[in-house]
Amino acid sequence: MTRRIAIFLAFFAFTFTVVAEEPPQNVEQLEKQLAELQKKLADLKKQPAAKKLLAFADADVWRNVRGAGLSNDGKWFVHRVGAQEGDGEIILRNLTDNKETKFNAGGGFGSQGFSFDSKWFTFTVSPSLPKGIPAAIAATMPRPKPKIVIVNLASGEKTELEGMSSVQFSGEAGTHIAMRKVSEGGGGAPTGLPPGITLPPGMTPPTAAAPTSAGSDLVLRELATGTELVIGNVAEFSFDKKGNQLVMLIDATGQIGNGIHIRDMKTGVVTPIETGKANYRALSWHEDYTAFTVTRSAEDKEYDGKWTTILGFKNVDTKPTKIVLDPKDDKAFPKDMGISAERGATWSKDLSFISFGIVEQKKKDTSKKEAAPTPKTGTQPTTAPAPATGTTRGPGTGGRRTGDAGPPTGSSTPGKPDLVVWHWKDEKLQPMQQLQASRDRSFTSSCVYHVAEKKTVRLADENLRNVQLAPKQKYAIGQDVKPYEYMSNLDGKRYSDIYVVDVKTGEKKKALTKVRYFFGPSPTGTQLLSYDEGHFSIYDIPTGKTTNITANVSGTEFIDSDDDHNIAKPPTQFFGWATDGKHILLSDNWDLWKINTDGTGGENLTVNGKKDGIRYSGFSQFDPEKKEPGFDFSKPAFISLYGEWTKKDGFGKYEPGKAGVSVLVWEDCLVGPLMKARNADRFAFTKETNSTPRDYHVTGADFKNATKVSDTNPQQANYEWSAGTKLIEYKSANGKRLQGTIFLPANYQPGKKYPTVVYIYEKLTNGTHQYSGPSTSGFNKAVYTSNGYAVLTPDITYRINDPGKSSVECINAALDAAVATGIVDGEKLGLQGHSWGGYQTAFAITQMNRFKAACAGAPLTDLVSMYSSIYWNTGSANQPIFESSQGRFTGGYWEQQEAYIRNSPVYFAKQVTTPLLLLHNDKDGAVDFTQGIEYYNTLRRLQKPVVMLQYKGENHGLVKPENRKDYSARMKEFFDHHLQAQAAPDWWKDGVPHLKMEEHLKNRK
Repeated sequence: MTRRIAIFLAFFAFTFTVVAEEPPQNVEQLEKQLAELQKKLADLKKQPAAKKLLAFADADVWRNVRGAGLSNDGKWFVHRVGAQEGDGEIILRNLTDNKETKFNAGGGFGSQGFSFDSKWFTFTVSPSLPKGIPAAIAATMPRPKPKIVIVNLASGEKTELEGMSSVQFSGEAGTHIAMRKVSEGGGGAPTGLPPGITLPPGMTPPTAAAPTSAGSDLVLRELATGTELVIGNVAEFSFDKKGNQLVMLIDATGQIGNGIHIRDMKTGVVTPIETGKANYRALSWHEDYTAFTVTRSAEDKEYDGKWTTILGFKNVDTKPTKIVLDPKDDKAFPKDMGISAERGATWSKDLSFISFGIVEQKKKDTSKKEAAPTPKTGTQPTTAPAPATGTTRGPGTGGRRTGDAGPPTGSSTPGKPDLVVWHWKDEKLQPMQQLQASRDRSFTSSCVYHVAEKKTVRLADENLRNVQLAPKQKYAIGQDVKPYEYMSNLDGKRYSDIYVVDVKTGEKKKALTKVRYFFGPSPTGTQLLSYDEGHFSIYDIPTGKTTNITANVSGTEFIDSDDDHNIAKPPTQFFGWATDGKHILLSDNWDLWKINTDGTGGENLTVNGKKDGIRYSGFSQFDPEKKEPGFDFSKPAFISLYGEWTKKDGFGKYEPGKAGVSVLVWEDCLVGPLMKARNADRFAFTKETNSTPRDYHVTGADFKNATKVSDTNPQQANYEWSAGTKLIEYKSANGKRLQGTIFLPANYQPGKKYPTVVYIYEKLTNGTHQYSGPSTSGFNKAVYTSNGYAVLTPDITYRINDPGKSSVECINAALDAAVATGIVDGEKLGLQGHSWGGYQTAFAITQMNRFKAACAGAPLTDLVSMYSSIYWNTGSANQPIFESSQGRFTGGYWEQQEAYIRNSPVYFAKQVTTPLLLLHNDKDGAVDFTQGIEYYNTLRRLQKPVVMLQYKGENHGLVKPENRKDYSARMKEFFDHHLQAQAAPDWWKDGVPHLKMEEHLKNRK
């Protein structure tokens, strides 16, 4: 009810009362009654407008930040915001006077950036499709042409250039901007529209247009004057770091003029340094921008596909020198192999070699094949004609009626069986092999070409496939999983042997055997870090010596005791190396430790983490000119802080020589990552709570009085919103301290009990301050709290071999604590979870009768059958998940049969009294569809109240907007009926017959 209507009704009611009473006897009485009326009207005007309740439809207009940045001089801040539907905004703020300028940013995401000198700003715009486009063709429709917007930050002048993409400033010079035009028609989109689809006025259907080259016009614009130069047929382009040169790869129709051109940005002279009838791709600069590499691919009479060579250029800033690597000219090049055009190539740091990848190169089959004889005129065809539409082939023909399903997919060769052989010795399951087939076909082996010696050295081969160059590039590091791959795909325990490869000779030496936790080489390229049995160790490559580097660290350990998976002594987090390789940074789950790599001990940098319940993480240093990787412990750094029990968040500053961390930000909110202006002490970060959207704040070096510089969702003030949060505490069955978060309903009144939905997964209280706007991605706490619900998210921990039982114990303890607050109505409880949370939901209702309704999305229901089913999204078996991951079992069901059964919902379905809403989709590639069917059919056989929603063609989660909206709406209708006494929806009460489904869906719109 609006305020205006309320005032009118109040006035009407008051007037009726006055008339019904005894009429005033004199003027004084009349004046008194009029004064009372005026006072009531004034009071009504002071009342705020009634707020709206959140609905799932509001998700379409709720905005999120889609990128943010600071200019190098720290004087400008920009962020892009957008919603699911409609155009977004670019909001540019002058941090000197705090004035904002807003620009239309189009739909979806895009790029934005400042020039190096902070004088110009540019961003891309992808216009949204007009409303009314049917979803069936929205994905295939060509969008209106994108454009690039250029803003002069001094004058505010804006320039829009339509049909442009791939924008770059001219390096540090920043005098020009280069933009590629969008290729005309390039897409091969399907012609026409699906039957029955019509478009809004002014829109035309997509048309097929096959591009004949990869090049398009490059527009080079001088920023100061606006002068533009168009260079045709550019496939790739890039400026050097200083912006003195522009390298362009030309790709024209018919390959006429193809090659590599360099433009001198000061003189404007364009020099072709390589031309030919070939495709030039994969431009890659050396880190000092004096050299680059390109691949050149051309047709070859000897080999299938295109033959690729590598072109390396040095001294590009003076007089370019070309190095050509053609496998045909290198006798040492691996036989029957060619250079991969997909992977590209890169110069080594010292420019002594080029690294690249090789693939199998097949020679053309030159043998002549006999052509099939052409039938003579008048002869009968060798195959029977197709039956007429609507007819049925006679018996014994093997045919099918018109309209039946087509033949199974598989072999395209007539008469060839569609066969897959599953063998027990296969290292990978056949589905995994099929999913990875494309990657395996294009697998590249690492090689290097030593320029001075003109020699190719193969670093990786069939026996050692995964090889990467180590820093400093004297060595390469290889990981061989082959000896352990078979078992790791069965039990999930993944090991590898680590090899050191000499880059000069290709010689391989095994350094580490059967390593489960390997963290790679040091920035010096001479040390390898691994973990085993509670300790971190360093392997020194030159000496071959291994040193335990945590054995002499006193006062802590580096075993992750919080990890309750079936893993023996898992490691705590490794954050990185010191640049000089003399230290590493480790967490003991609370504090950060600088560990000496010579094994002499370590130092607690943060001091009070374990004592005060603060988890320290990260070590951020801002040095844009730093070329070497790793931390410099002799310089300050920013460290993140998180209060395990308070849920406070923030960051502090580490300063060498000082004990502990100086706290800079420490608040009851969630603090986002820190960004810094390149050339100024200006910082930006986000803050959010359950009740306040994620917004950016900007501050100086002292971090005092941070200024809020974004307002992502101002419309929230018009809606009923959660009144805040309350933490509860309880213990697991084994005495472990746990917490849960109660998200309070809008307009919460102390002492009043509220219907509550419990949302579960594993540990969730680290999301206490996480903002959640309305969405249709499943359960949404914002919509529920706006509509009178409390929401409880409890932390759940597990015992080995009892994931279901231990989760029930945690849920029960959390419910007791929540009900004791007086907020949660213990008689009006709902339960919801998806995937692993769906499993726990499905199991919990077999063990307790505390819930009035439960909704389980994609649940595991029979752990015995689930164990040996396939995780179709990856093609692997589920066995590793049960033995080494979320399942938390110590073996297969034949070893722990009773444990698998006692934790499976389906075996206790008889005990269910809670109405259950199931979601399971037929193309679920994580939890097989049969898991949902098995539970549904069992409950149905027992005549339990259950409805299963199946969205055809969807995977583990819902992707189609219409399906997401439908599921979210039905879930809330389900809980509203059981927890808020609203009328039962017809689909729950009576179901929907197949023949009436179309009408049912139409009526719900």
